[in-house]
Amino acid sequence: MIPPSGLDLTRRHFFRDCGVGVGSIALTSLLAKEAQALPKPHFPPKAKAVIFLFMAGGPSQLDLFSPKPMLNELHGKPIPDSFIAGKRFAFLKGKPSVLGTKQKFEKAGKCGMDIGDLLPNMRKIADDVTWIRSMKTDVFNHGPAKCFMNTGSPQFGRPSMGSWATYGLGSESDSLPGFVVLQSGPRGPRGGAALWSSGFLPTVHQGVPFLKGANPILDLKSPPNVSPAQQGEFVDAVKDLNGLRKKTVGDPEIDTRIAAYEMAYRMQTAAPELMDISKEKKETLELYGAEPAKPSFAANCLLARRLVERGVRFIQLYHTNWDHHGGPTENLEKHLPEVTKEVDQPCAALIQDLKRAGLLDSTLVIWGGEFGRTPMGESREAIGRDHHIDAYTMWLAGGGMKRGLVYGSTDEIGYNVTENPVHVHDLQATILHLLGIDHTKLTYRFKGRDYRLTDVHGNVVKEILA
Repeated sequence: MIPPSGLDLTRRHFFRDCGVGVGSIALTSLLAKEAQALPKPHFPPKAKAVIFLFMAGGPSQLDLFSPKPMLNELHGKPIPDSFIAGKRFAFLKGKPSVLGTKQKFEKAGKCGMDIGDLLPNMRKIADDVTWIRSMKTDVFNHGPAKCFMNTGSPQFGRPSMGSWATYGLGSESDSLPGFVVLQSGPRGPRGGAALWSSGFLPTVHQGVPFLKGANPILDLKSPPNVSPAQQGEFVDAVKDLNGLRKKTVGDPEIDTRIAAYEMAYRMQTAAPELMDISKEKKETLELYGAEPAKPSFAANCLLARRLVERGVRFIQLYHTNWDHHGGPTENLEKHLPEVTKEVDQPCAALIQDLKRAGLLDSTLVIWGGEFGRTPMGESREAIGRDHHIDAYTMWLAGGGMKRGLVYGSTDEIGYNVTENPVHVHDLQATILHLLGIDHTKLTYRFKGRDYRLTDVHGNVVKEILA
């Protein structure tokens, strides 16, 4: 081993003797910045960060983005056999009837995107967005379908998209995780932590859920009777012990453990400061509809902008209660208007705010769920729609996307894609491409084979790129 230089010794003694009590943490951070560079992308990226606004449950594209006059004409009539022959659904049985929509639509922006009355604020950003009306997926149950969108596989245990992004590119933040998860709505998303897991990648790349309130991370705050100096001594001692163990067994996960302790210390200051939105301008809070100290999807959208400003690579917002089958708490008549009201203003505000701050060109924003809803109705206590995998809508804005583009189309009742299909693997390949990553080259060796986010599938959708 090469002995440390005099410069290194001077730094070490300075940090140890200056009374801060966190010598090794500060020293490691400083030397790491000198000695290590972030991983390099395969080609110049268009986006430096990603914000994925995940509408967990499956928004109804037919009531929000895809007006179909034929749907209303056929309302109440059995759907033709040609549409459902050989198809499987999560809940629909037999020969269900077509369900029209009561929602009204308007052409928005110069692009002429059809947006329903439930999303009036999204009409304001129509020309900043690429609207994909031809999404397709393979999986029709919530947990596996969310997993498929986030990890490229319906089976739990694979790395999530955010983990792949930080594995391939690292993070520009040294005081916050590279991959952060924010949640809102009446419950957590089905699939839970598997949706932001690092899978077989080093655990330093897993998503870190931030909780509501001033202490967003469990067990991060020190006990009241532990001083910063005592905590620094503890972290130094644990680091030394972990270092000895690493020399003995050579386990790379020990490096992750060391990094986690050091990151946790830095987050003790950075995370509470991040979560305090009270210092934002009044006009900014009003733009989002966010209130300090009141957890909400609106507050999470504002936090997403703050995370981007602080160098976080991948931010994912989950908002639940989009599963509108027609039950007492999940129907199109009462609950679809409620959930759209919760997200409409904040989503539009995020695009407007990023644009105002000069961050939209370098930030990719994605909106959508794990699948869409059927043109057929599902009768329970009220009317709803079942899960639909063959045609639904998502939108993307910012880093590298064309603005004001309506891409793809569906048939007269919105059942099948008729032009420019975009599969989930294509979307994943395109997201990585915008980050400067060739999805076929970002691989990890595990159990004797090379894995990637898109498995053996996926093509970059070049037509939607600026």
